Amino acid sequence: MRELEYPAIGEKLYTDTLPNGLRLFVCPKPGYTKSYAFFATDYGGADRRFRLGDEWHDTPAGVAHFLEHKMFDMPDGNALSVLSANGADPNAFTSSGITAYHFMSTEGFYENLETLLTFVSTPYFTEESVQKEQGIIGQEIRMVEDNPYYAVYYGLMQCLFAHNPMRESVAGTVESIAEITPQTLYDCHAVFYNPSNMALCVVGDVDAEKVREIALRILPAEAGERTVIDYGETESGLPLCTRVEKQMDVSMPMFALGCGFPSALRGRASLRQRVNAYLALECMFGSSSPLFNRLYAEGLIDSSFGAEAEFTAGVGTVVISGDSEDPEKVFEEVVREAERIGREGLDAGLFARIRRAAYGMRVRGLGRFGDLAYDLAASAFEGYQTLDAFSVIESATKEEAEKFIADTLRREVLALSVVRRRE
Repeated sequence: MRELEYPAIGEKLYTDTLPNGLRLFVCPKPGYTKSYAFFATDYGGADRRFRLGDEWHDTPAGVAHFLEHKMFDMPDGNALSVLSANGADPNAFTSSGITAYHFMSTEGFYENLETLLTFVSTPYFTEESVQKEQGIIGQEIRMVEDNPYYAVYYGLMQCLFAHNPMRESVAGTVESIAEITPQTLYDCHAVFYNPSNMALCVVGDVDAEKVREIALRILPAEAGERTVIDYGETESGLPLCTRVEKQMDVSMPMFALGCGFPSALRGRASLRQRVNAYLALECMFGSSSPLFNRLYAEGLIDSSFGAEAEFTAGVGTVVISGDSEDPEKVFEEVVREAERIGREGLDAGLFARIRRAAYGMRVRGLGRFGDLAYDLAASAFEGYQTLDAFSVIESATKEEAEKFIADTLRREVLALSVVRRRE
């Protein structure tokens, strides 16, 4: 395995690409009692249309999430129970761009790792179990659709995008999951759960070579075909609509405003874009920013106010959200502040403080095994190394942050989603 050293942050990383295409990362943490394993596939809710060979395949919304639910089933029992009985704390999740299975344990780590790799690489679906899961996930979907946070977020996504699957829920709809069959799940597992589309990340006091040996022994020996994903027609760059409103049972109106922007970058350029976006949004919307403090003093926002950039399905999105009695006024203040920064630039002292804080936050994140493992996998899928973020932060400039704000937060590309109190 290749050994990478990061003396500035006191970290070491072992990495390898196995003959079957699996990307393997082991970050040793000598002396820690807990160890963490994170097994992820570059497959999420937005990956619905894909090509194998010369043939395109369309799948219903919600397949990636449905598949995650069913992967714990094994012919002789449930992997969740096996891991828990062996002292592990297992879980899984599906986002728009990734599905991951993970566990933390203080003992029996290697046995638990074998269980994890075995069940994720061994599909087992029956008509009866799929029908049962359709009922369970259907109830989950109905509950989520009644959640105002869900409503305000997807209201914004449906304003911003006409074609991109980011506008649709990761879980799909009751109607879409009704189309899922065992064969649908087997087909998507064969395409997306082949080792060349996956990453295994381990953090803890473990033997990197032993982890590698287990992966070589348990997982399929052959690399699968890498597929091509189609995220729909190219978006215009302008929102489909600029405002949407819904009434729900909330104590205070909620809002999400934002925009979409091109994000076809890969490798270190992708990492730099993400760092610049984070620094720019913290300078403009963070709790130490002039805009945050002014709006807070005026009673227009509360501590729920914040902003983040997301990068999934070939696009970037900026989402600025919070609670406010006057979301339209917040929208106007955001536009005004972006225009002011375009004219005057960011305060140099503020940018320097935000950059130092971002570096410190990443250093603290090295002790959160789950966050570190996720970052290692997600960055591998995007073609960069997440631990390189420290040097990118150090070299980031105020001018790059200003350019991100000027290029991205323009009035004509922004949309507003609001959830108000039910009349």
